[in-house]
Amino acid sequence: MTPKQPRTELDARYSSALNPRPGAEDVTATDWAEAQRQLRAAEIFWITTIRPDGRLHVTPLIAAWHDGALHFSTGPGEQKAKNLAGNAHCALTTGHNSLSEGLDIVIEGTAERVTDPTRQGEVIAAFEAQYGDHVTSPEGTFYGFGDSIRKGNDLLFAVAPGTAYSFGHNGQVFSHTRYTF
Repeated sequence: MTPKQPRTELDARYSSALNPRPGAEDVTATDWAEAQRQLRAAEIFWITTIRPDGRLHVTPLIAAWHDGALHFSTGPGEQKAKNLAGNAHCALTTGHNSLSEGLDIVIEGTAERVTDPTRQGEVIAAFEAQYGDHVTSPEGTFYGFGDSIRKGNDLLFAVAPGTAYSFGHNGQVFSHTRYTF
């Protein structure tokens, strides 16, 4: 699968470009390659799904960026799995809990089940690279993660971005970048 390259644009309405501060004169859109680097380095993500009655459900999880999509797993009886069965639209977010530094990222898309064993193996390897001992060590919080997916005890999903956003914070310099796929 060849990942799509997005159209990238700075949204000046929400960036320091509209309200210049010292050092913000040259604020630019965050390059998609940098956003992907941040997705590969992140440890915690938040997923937002939609319940059958339209209410939102938000919960933290681990996810791995691989081959142009963000991947996560869940048990078939968990609320997010039930929600995705009825409405596959969702958003995944990650970032820093700070106004003065970091890059926050939002991925909006449609969750699709990953059932092909070869692709599952590739994604499991991406999780192992991203989370290391957390998934590979018997003492790790998510040890057995890959086996649970291979056995079908956990469902694996991929969310290729339809739209993504990044919100950069660097002192008093802010950027808001929209990526359209």
